[in-house]
This record gives sequence, C-alpha cells and structure tokens, in this order.
Amino acid sequence: MKIPVVVALLVSASLSAPQLRAQSAGDEDLMQPLAEFHMARMVYQDGGARNRGRYGMRRGWWAIDYPEAELHFFGGVSRLTNVAMADDSHHIDLLNPALFDHPWLFAQQVGQGGWNPSPEEAANLREYLLKGGFLVIDDFHSEREWPIMANAMAKVLPDFPIVTLDPRRDEVFHVLYDLDTLTQIPGERHLYRSGDGSIQAQLDGPQRWAGIYDKEGRLMVAINFNMDMGDAWEHADDPYYPEPMTALAYRFGINYLIYALTH
Repeated sequence: MKIPVVVALLVSASLSAPQLRAQSAGDEDLMQPLAEFHMARMVYQDGGARNRGRYGMRRGWWAIDYPEAELHFFGGVSRLTNVAMADDSHHIDLLNPALFDHPWLFAQQVGQGGWNPSPEEAANLREYLLKGGFLVIDDFHSEREWPIMANAMAKVLPDFPIVTLDPRRDEVFHVLYDLDTLTQIPGERHLYRSGDGSIQAQLDGPQRWAGIYDKEGRLMVAINFNMDMGDAWEHADDPYYPEPMTALAYRFGINYLIYALTH
C-alpha cells in the first residue's frame, strides 16, 4: 500500500465540479490520488443502486451526502490542518486495485443499503485493512442495522472482534484533538424544533463508538453507530443544523484522517 507521508502543505482553493461515478476494476489509472489525502468512498451494490435510487437519481446509498459532505469536510481540513488534499472523493469498488493507493476509506448507510460483500470483495478489503488501510463506517442506525454491519465485517475480518472505543484508552480520540466526551452526532433528519424554539435531536437509540484493531494494536476500522458524521459535514452551512455538532464532526473526522495517515 502506498501510504502518503503527512507534510506541511496547504490545499489549493480551487474546486472542480464533483462527479458521481463508481470506479471499478479496470479504472485504476483514473483513480490515482491527486494529493497527500484523497478521500475514497466505498462503492457497494445495494437496493438503491439497482432499484429505486436516491432522490430520483440512480445512485446507491453509498453516495448519501455526496458531494456536499466532501466539499465541506475538505474545507474544514484545509482550515484546521496543514494536510494537502484533493478537492473531491474517488468512488472505489472494492475490487479496484486503486483501493490500495487510498489509506482512508469512507462507507455510509451500510444498513439501509444492505451491504453484503462478496467473498472476493471481503478478501480484498481484508488485505487492504491488514496492509495499513483505514475504514470509517458512518450513518447506520437502529438495532436492525447493526447486525448488517457486523455480519459484513465478520466476512471481512473474521478473526478480529468489534470493540467499544473509549477516550480513556484509545489513541484515535487524541491524535490531534482531545475528544474526551463522545457526544452523539445527529443527522439533519433527526432534528426537530421544540416548543421553546430550540433545536433538539431524536435518534434511533444511544450512540456507540466502536472499532476493530489488528494484532499489533493499530485501529483498522472506526464505526459510528446511531450517528451521522457525514450529515454534520453536509449541513455545515445550514442554519438549522447546530454549529457545535458540525464543529465536533470536523474534529472526529480529522482525528480519523490524521490517525490513518500516521499509523
């Protein structure tokens, strides 16, 4: 795996038009990272891609929050760090060899999408993670969706358990920002205006910050359950969405990013 070295460079302010395209095996020449950090979205087959789509478009659940989440997160990274980054994400099928050039992989809505990797996909993702890759699983909710994620990860990493993360012992919460309080980050759909006019959140249960470590103690997978970090990025400029939640989501995302680039 080609893991970039963190260097003190600022990202260019220019933004190209985002394109929603799933890149699969054979497209690897188009998928070379364009900067020290080039975010990759995990593409997987789901009901959204095959049937009804999302918001009238033929796009899967893997593409939820795109492109606004990336654009806002990249802006936050450029303001808050010196990490040089590309201005859009690559959308990578798990069988694409270019996966191994991207140390940070983002997976969303694996519950709604019913993520169920094939044996070949599971084996490739296993190799990616064991060789140094980092996977963030975000935006899945309820007791119905947890087993979908857990069953998929059991195929990918059958010998590595999912554990609960705790800021008292887990480095990922302190690699840049000290995140001692694990506040639940809601999606925009979880918000409502109460009788006193304040914005409140109602989610599908308590949050769980979880992960999977390799045998050397490196975190390979970060799991945000009953939370929606991507939505907090997406709605960063929405006055309805609480600014403290977006600020917190930036910090968690940046800690994940710095951890992936340095471990």
